[in-house]
Amino acid sequence: MSPRHPSRPVGTVTRGTTNPNRLRRMDRWIAATHGAALRRADDPVAVDLGYGAAPWTAVELLTRLRAAAPHTRVVGVEIEPARVAAAKPYEREGLTFRHGGFELPLSAPAGPPLLIRAANVLRQYDEAQVAGVWERLCGRLAPDGLLVEGTCDEIGRRHVWVALGPEGPRTVTFATRLGSLTTPSDLAERLPKALIHRNVPGEPVHAFLRDFDRAWAAAAPYASYGARQRWIRAVRDLTADWPVTDGPARWRQGEVTVAWEALAPRG
Repeated sequence: MSPRHPSRPVGTVTRGTTNPNRLRRMDRWIAATHGAALRRADDPVAVDLGYGAAPWTAVELLTRLRAAAPHTRVVGVEIEPARVAAAKPYEREGLTFRHGGFELPLSAPAGPPLLIRAANVLRQYDEAQVAGVWERLCGRLAPDGLLVEGTCDEIGRRHVWVALGPEGPRTVTFATRLGSLTTPSDLAERLPKALIHRNVPGEPVHAFLRDFDRAWAAAAPYASYGARQRWIRAVRDLTADWPVTDGPARWRQGEVTVAWEALAPRG
């Protein structure tokens, strides 16, 4: 993960696939949980790192964050120069695009970002590289900043992300469109790179998804009231054995957030 040359962006080009509204679940969670920090800042800067072949996710991030913190500025960063050139016509007040990678090429007035969102960026990397990328990005955050790194499907129905502060990982959030869910372990295919290869017996994330499926099955009688009520009941049962950090207001959105320490890979 070290730069090949000091003047070159750090990282490698991703496939760049993206769709409008793909990251809506992550964006809404960020606005709800990190909006207060953005509002407190005089000049809050958010980075959409690796936005892909089209700028939709950066445009949407600006809209969603400004609903929570009207002065937020978004900088889209892409390692592929052609993608930056294609995004330039979408620049507007509060939204710019830059060529770069994990080094985050922000101009001096921008200051450390209060948010870095890196969605579907690390899937192509080796698991052993994730910690180095996290450390590099967390080192660029403002003191009360947040890094959100995770993976979702092509249309944003299923999403899992890790939230990190300058000190490192804090939580893991599972989010889904409840009407499309068969069992909670359906989300396993969208685990971020740090966890996806750890969904095997003996690893905490495997035990969590196993227990979630059991709670989901036990909550089957609540299905007559809708998938949301079944999800809420299943998550409530999970709290007996797992450190769930959020509450019913987020559960109703088809989310559950768990402390990182409970799901962190062993060894």
